[in-house]
Amino acid sequence: MEQQRTIRAKAAMRLMLASALAIAAAMPAHAQSQWFGLQKPGTPAEQQPLILKKISVEQKLNTQLPLNLEFRDETGKTVELGDYFGQKPVILSLVYYECKILCPEEIDGLVGALEMLKLNPGHDFNVVLVSIDARETPEIAAREKAFYMKRYGRPQDENGFHFLTGQEPAIRSLATAVGFGYVPMQGPDGKMTQFAHASAIELATPQGKLAQYYLGVEFSPKDLQLGLVEASHGTIGSLVDNLLTYCYQYDPTQNRHTLMYVRIYQAGGILTVLFLGAFLIVNFRRDIREARAMGGQGGRGGSSGRKTTLVNG
Repeated sequence: MEQQRTIRAKAAMRLMLASALAIAAAMPAHAQSQWFGLQKPGTPAEQQPLILKKISVEQKLNTQLPLNLEFRDETGKTVELGDYFGQKPVILSLVYYECKILCPEEIDGLVGALEMLKLNPGHDFNVVLVSIDARETPEIAAREKAFYMKRYGRPQDENGFHFLTGQEPAIRSLATAVGFGYVPMQGPDGKMTQFAHASAIELATPQGKLAQYYLGVEFSPKDLQLGLVEASHGTIGSLVDNLLTYCYQYDPTQNRHTLMYVRIYQAGGILTVLFLGAFLIVNFRRDIREARAMGGQGGRGGSSGRKTTLVNG
């Protein structure tokens, strides 16, 4: 009796297994993958998503900025972008002040690097931040400036920082000239109140031409120092800074300054020639003086001898 039950149980298990296999075979491949918790790999993307193309930073070196664009500063005064150019180089940054993720990191990185510079905002260069959100107001800009100036800790340099807001046409024109892409995106409330954008600062010459780009949220004080000296065409910075700009050159592919070994060799060759030239001149002059001295002594000796002969004769 027990043996018959065992035989029937085994037969039932075989029947269930066969039924499961038959059902699995009849299911479509997509359903099978879901049934077994697997997913068929999709087709690899051959192109960059469109949104990523729109938020990239295109480096437009030597491009002239539209200095006639109108904005409002943190006091509410209407200004032109060109008001901050003409005499000094400019550090330019496109952000929006109510950003909670990327922009605070970028501004923190910039302020932290500026704290370590030997140059002073307002005296040697200007810092201009422009909001890409046309809804932001001078009051918001003033609040953000007060926050970062407190962290910067140099009240005498506050006149060198400018937090601007503006209308969409002016913002877009500036962003296009800089090569700064951004697109609106939904915030946590479902409204289009935030922006997807990259992070970068730009250095511009006093004439308003883009000279250098620095990407990311952390910036090297050494690169900023050398970049500002280069952008000023040598009108700011110490003699050492200007000498370093000869040995270090901005590399737009790496967004930093790299050591130019060829220029070091050139400088070494020039110094060697100057040293040898100075050495030869000093030695030639010494030989001439010695020759003149010996000639003078010989002349005096010969004259004395002739006089003695005449007297004795």
